[in-house]
Amino acid sequence: MSSVFTKIIKGDIPSYKIAEDENFYAFLDINPNTKGHTLVVPKKEVDKLFELDMVTYTGLLQFANKVAKALEKTVACNRIGMTVVGLEVPHAHVHLIPINRASDINFTTKKAIMQHEEFVALAAAIQRNF
Repeated sequence: MSSVFTKIIKGDIPSYKIAEDENFYAFLDINPNTKGHTLVVPKKEVDKLFELDMVTYTGLLQFANKVAKALEKTVACNRIGMTVVGLEVPHAHVHLIPINRASDINFTTKKAIMQHEEFVALAAAIQRNF
């Protein structure tokens, strides 16, 4: 059965897409730690990050780097944090989170609340900086 991320990549589930190429897809997290929290996933469905073949693994990090730079140009923050948790969805992915303090990357704290229009506008702004 396809993961929720595969369904997003195929367009079966809507997303706030930031960027895409032939191997990777980046989109806003709909339950963000902070404004701009983005998920970057390989299109190849592999459960765990460290199970990816080396070409896909390094390609994911290179693609995430480009997304992080676009995020940093768009969202006011001290830096872009990156984390891998991997428990939520059985599909390798990294979280890129605009942070101003260490607690911004804590997944157990209060989430940012954003409306649909805010997600749409933010995704478009990040796309312009990609």
